[in-house]
Amino acid sequence: MGTPDFAVPTLHALIETQEVVGVVTQPDRPAGRGQQLRPSPVKEAALEAGLPLYQPKSMRRRSRIAPIEEWQPDIIVVAAFGQILRPHLLDLPPYGCINVHASLLPRWRGAAPIQHAIMAGDPFTGITLMAMDEGLDTGGMYGHQTVPITAEETAATLHDKLAALGGQMLRQYLPKIIDGKLQAVAQDDSQATYAPMISKEDGHLDWKEDALSLHRRLRAMTPWPGAFTSWEGNRVKILEAEWRADTVSDQAGQVVRQGDDILVAAGTGSLALLRVQLAGKRATDIDDFVRGRPDFEAAVLGT
Repeated sequence: MGTPDFAVPTLHALIETQEVVGVVTQPDRPAGRGQQLRPSPVKEAALEAGLPLYQPKSMRRRSRIAPIEEWQPDIIVVAAFGQILRPHLLDLPPYGCINVHASLLPRWRGAAPIQHAIMAGDPFTGITLMAMDEGLDTGGMYGHQTVPITAEETAATLHDKLAALGGQMLRQYLPKIIDGKLQAVAQDDSQATYAPMISKEDGHLDWKEDALSLHRRLRAMTPWPGAFTSWEGNRVKILEAEWRADTVSDQAGQVVRQGDDILVAAGTGSLALLRVQLAGKRATDIDDFVRGRPDFEAAVLGT
């Protein structure tokens, strides 16, 4: 059970090592300017492999899991499916339901663990294989493996690393779980932190914050929803920037040129802009952007 790109390596690992009786994914969603229905990445992978497919809008009622009951699965593996599983589904397979979760539980339970780990400045994160229960990522843990978070890591690059790791861990751990050689260990609930869903407004850069926090937010919001500020009433996306320790102005949001750098002052420190995108325009390097808009160097962003 899974929906986005993150779940595809998990499905591939299962296809390579197990008998997959069926795949459950979210219904096709409208996407793009034309809002045409688009299948999920997991659906595309399942169709390519010729696997039975089920796309329920909801599985709150027991009657909605009838197709899954017909498959008679021994175990259900879940990776970023996008729906809460009810007891009538959790209790269906003899070996239970296992979740491939993109954090080192109990840290960052919830919908957006990758983004929150970056924003918090965590030095590392990882994948946890977890026995699912009715709570929010509260089940016992079969195992976890860590991945360092580099100073330039974005949600996109970390996503890809963790997705690949999830598939690798299933190959390693799943046979032991099925054979009963590996038992789930309870989480320490006192150490739990939560990672709520990200919204578009989470990409807003408040220049009164310190520059290091802003840089983390920028990286966490890449590629979606993107980090942004405002200039002359227009939204400007900050696509790439570097963190600098020096505070270049007492005015938060002030754009300052220092040599070849275009810096934006934060509460402490500054960000050196590299690539930006004005609303309705194409993305461009900061040098080209300023060359066509020389008044940008005197701007105060976010006002």
